[in-house]
Amino acid sequence: MSPAIFSFPTTTLFGAGALTELPKRLDALRIQRPLVVTDPGLLSAHAFEVLQQTLGKKEQGRNWFLYFGVHPNPLQQDVVEAAGAFRTNDCDGVIALGGGSPLDVGKAARLLVRRPGFDLAKFYDEPDWSGLAPFVAIPTTAGTGSEVGRSSVITLDSTRRKAVIFHPQLLAKLVFLDPELTLGLPPRLTAATGADALTHCIESYTCPVFHPMCDGIALEGIRLIVDALPRACRDGHDLDARGKMLVAAAMGAVAFQKDLGVVHSMAHPLSTLCGMHHGLANALCLVAGMRFCAEGKPGLYRRVGLAAGLEVMKCSDAEADQRTIEFIARFLAGLGLNTKLRDQGVKPEHLDALVAQAFEDPCHKTNAVPVTVADFRKLYQEVL
Repeated sequence: MSPAIFSFPTTTLFGAGALTELPKRLDALRIQRPLVVTDPGLLSAHAFEVLQQTLGKKEQGRNWFLYFGVHPNPLQQDVVEAAGAFRTNDCDGVIALGGGSPLDVGKAARLLVRRPGFDLAKFYDEPDWSGLAPFVAIPTTAGTGSEVGRSSVITLDSTRRKAVIFHPQLLAKLVFLDPELTLGLPPRLTAATGADALTHCIESYTCPVFHPMCDGIALEGIRLIVDALPRACRDGHDLDARGKMLVAAAMGAVAFQKDLGVVHSMAHPLSTLCGMHHGLANALCLVAGMRFCAEGKPGLYRRVGLAAGLEVMKCSDAEADQRTIEFIARFLAGLGLNTKLRDQGVKPEHLDALVAQAFEDPCHKTNAVPVTVADFRKLYQEVL
């Protein structure tokens, strides 16, 4: 079956087996010597084997090249090394395979290909990033939506904190959403990455920035996730569920062009300081963040509840919020995502640093309601 093709915001090929189109598409993009960027865990995965076969195993090291040093929470050094591999092998394009980390490194490496030795901490001092090498994104998880994003999240050497590097030129030229590449994802990681996509959809919808198109996309993403994520966790070979989750993850990332909120500001330091998976961090903070927002803005989650299939149209604002938040709590618990931060190694002595970094994180600046330092401390204590 031929893959479906659409462009929002970039050309995307969707469907089981869509990756077979890759060689033809690389030719159209004039990519003859791509650098494949991935992480060490992907090298033994089915998805990498499929990519190897598609590009030609015997051609590795001759006509396509590999960088696989990406960390789970990517570092500036990953970007430097990937750019070095690109230049050493005289590559002319980047293919990133994996979750959000390889995709973010693949996007950002092109910056240092264009400007070797550039300090990423000074990214926003340089306005002109035209002429970047073409980038092809192949996600193997359904969570971050990095494949359709214009940003890269990297921990910088100078600050040891995650920084969002945003520029329209970072956008991929081509995206493959092939559910066959996600079949090997274990239930726990399926759940955590799916919770990331759910958080993107909920926070972007409730973000007060005006963008009705993104609002509609976020609500449909919620509907898809509520249907597909439990099925994908129960049966990892459910291609329909896997495909819907890939689409929902991409939709979540499109939607958060509006921006995000308090939950992401809480989650980012948990990854930087405690090494927690980003999707898991979002999942463990989501319900507390929703309760906080609903207290300040009653009725905020009525349409989220409708998207999730709840009968909340005739409820009061407070009841609609309560029913929706209780549903999300049960939904996450059903996926095994209802533990406390302390169960993931977070300690009370982390609290001061977590609060400080969360308050400095820009995501909460577009939260549905204002967030203070004291609010962050109370929220972390609630989920600790």
